[in-house]
Order: sequence, then C-alpha cells, then structure tokens
Amino acid sequence: MLTYERNEPDSGAPRAHPWTDTRNNASYRYYDFKAQPALIRTALEDFTPWDAFPAAGTFYSLVEWLNSPGCIWESNDCAFNPPGANESKQFKKPFICSGRIMVLYRSLPLNLSRHRVEMLERAVHGALAGIDAGFQWGVVATSVMRTRYITLPVTEKEQAGYQLMLSFWAWGDNEYETMENLDRVFKNLRKALLKISREIENIS
Repeated sequence: MLTYERNEPDSGAPRAHPWTDTRNNASYRYYDFKAQPALIRTALEDFTPWDAFPAAGTFYSLVEWLNSPGCIWESNDCAFNPPGANESKQFKKPFICSGRIMVLYRSLPLNLSRHRVEMLERAVHGALAGIDAGFQWGVVATSVMRTRYITLPVTEKEQAGYQLMLSFWAWGDNEYETMENLDRVFKNLRKALLKISREIENIS
C-alpha cells in the first residue's frame, strides 16, 4: 500500500494530551476511550453521519482496538473529511475523502522520546509496504507531532514529547467507491498496526 512521510510545520504550541479545546469547533472534546469505550461509536462526530458505510464500522473497530486493555497504544484525536470533489491531478478519480488519527504509547513516558516515536513511524511504513501491494486508491501518511503530556508529574519542559499522526486518503469514481476504498485503507492500517504490536511484544 502507498505511504509517505508528511512533515508538518513545527510552529505554534504543541498539542496537548489530553487536549482540552479545539480551534475548529468549541463543542468538540477529548474522550478517554480507554475508560469509556462505549462512546467510540457515538462520539466521533465526523464519522457518525457515515455509519451506513462499512468504512465507519471498520474505523470504530480500529479505535476500539487501539484503546482496548491489551493494546500498547491509545488514540488521542481523529478527523474525517467526507467524499467530495477531487482536485488532485495525481489521482485521477473524481471523488476524494481524507482524515487522520493520532496514536501514542499507552505508557506516556515512552512518548517523550522522539527516537521511539520515529521508530514506530518507520515500522508503519515497513508494515504497510507489505500489505495490499496492488491497491492504488488509498494512501497513508505519517507525521511526528510535538505533544505536551500534561498529566505527567514533571515540569512543563519535561512534559514535551511526541505522538504519531496517521493521515489517510481514499479516491473513487463515486461516493460509494470512495468509501469502499477508505474501508480498505482502514483494514490495511489495522493489519499493519497488529503486526507491529506483535513484533514489539515478542521483543519484550
């Protein structure tokens, strides 16, 4: 599957975990899905209008797994831009959708190491490269994002760390095909993260 590294601008304040507000919509809020997994299928405002499509259920399943008791990671934030007109000349399909999910280590001190988060980033690219090689209508990009872990009992300077943003895109000839391809992206991402998780557990 197609992947690339996406360098995000490093200006401005780092994200917070847990985050307390958003510039886009004051009604959005952080949910600890580890403590409240039942909210996953109702609280993700961007996805719920698309519940009729399998991709939404596949995404909910991914978020449920990331925040389940046995997982080494958790999610912080996600977003979804529904199918609309594609203006990209690189992917010659009339429809596109996109979004993101933020992933961090459940053991928060591990996220203070940029090297560790970059290792996860490289592992995502390696795992996805070996999955669904013929699929051309979906892409995952990675970005290492600065994050302040405000619940860690250390100084504000020592709370400075990172998390991994997984951005995703899918294209199609119509809304239905675009959402089908997005479902394929989510399934591939779940397979990749499961593979990485098992490899880390075997090393440990």
